[in-house]
Amino acid sequence: MKTDPKTFIADFITSLTDDLVNTDEDPAVIIDRYHTPDVVQYADGNRIDRDKLIAHTRPVRKNRPEGRMEVHEAVRDGDRLAARYTLHVRQRGKELAIDVHFFGSFAPDGRMREAHLLTRTR
Repeated sequence: MKTDPKTFIADFITSLTDDLVNTDEDPAVIIDRYHTPDVVQYADGNRIDRDKLIAHTRPVRKNRPEGRMEVHEAVRDGDRLAARYTLHVRQRGKELAIDVHFFGSFAPDGRMREAHLLTRTR
């Protein structure tokens, strides 16, 4: 992670979402591009491993959400990154604002290794 942490997390989430929504590439290939094979995420207390991440791509692709990300703050310490951001999403005629508190670690190549996310929809 050589870039500013705000830019890094914004680019990471935006690129991952763009690849999932705007390509027909195999979801497993996309997930592997952005995550280590042993990735584990905890989103609002729910454990999500690689297989569950891949399964999550189906509804994302079906709904084809549009959105933007507003990073309020982000700090990095070595391979660890903490960020607070808002996802502004439009899908199926609804507009949502989702506040996210993110704590994660990344491999030297920039792939996510672990993440803890707390979210709140406004």
